[in-house]
This record gives sequence, structure tokens and C-alpha cells, in this order.
Amino acid sequence: MRIPAESNVPTRFELFLLGDDEKKVTEVPDTRIASSSLFTFNKEDHTLGNLLRSRLLQSSHVTFAGYRIPHPLFSKFELRVQTDGEITPRAALVTACRDLVNDLGTLSREFTKEWELRKMAGEGTNAVEK
Repeated sequence: MRIPAESNVPTRFELFLLGDDEKKVTEVPDTRIASSSLFTFNKEDHTLGNLLRSRLLQSSHVTFAGYRIPHPLFSKFELRVQTDGEITPRAALVTACRDLVNDLGTLSREFTKEWELRKMAGEGTNAVEK
């Protein structure tokens, strides 16, 4: 199915490439609730939103973490973080990001190790069959 050029659907590259004046993340402190901020992530979707939310909720200093997608046609999500006041919402988010990067590095190493072991085991059985 071909989408007409005059359609309001954004082109694919607009879903993940930042414009010249766009920032990846912006923070707006919430003045109504103490130790709370709203982070807006541009060019991201549920994948990162849910990862960050779940990692933030594992912290003992985070009292609330939730995200929402304001509109399904725009790849942007808003993450609200509230802490107990011992650390800032920004510090909690940075810690969660670092933890996620470490976890994904571990996952990558373990997957690669298992993949190589299975390849070696597969080569060994092929050699025996010949």
C-alpha cells in the first residue's frame, strides 16, 4: 500500500532523527508536587518508556514513575518521576539509565557467549556425522 505524498503521516526518518532545534530529553520540574519532574523524550516510544519506568520503580528513592504517549502519530513520550527527596528526579533517571546500559551490556555478552557455544557445538556434531 502506497501512502499519498500529501498524507499527514510523518516520513519514517522523522520518527527517529532529531531536528536541528530538537533536544532528545527535556525536563520540566513539577511545581505542584515536591521532588517531581516531567521528562519529555523525543523520537522514542513505548520500548524505552517502559524500560525506564520499570527500572525507576526498582529504586527505593522513587515513589512514582509513569509514562504516557501524548499522541500515537508522534514518537514522543512523557515520563513523570517523583522521588522521596533524598535524590532528585534527574539523578534517579540518570542512575536508571546507567543501570539499563549495564544490564543490556550483560545481556549482549551472555547472548554472544551462548551463540558462540551453540555454533561450536553444532560444528562438532556436523563433523561427527560426516
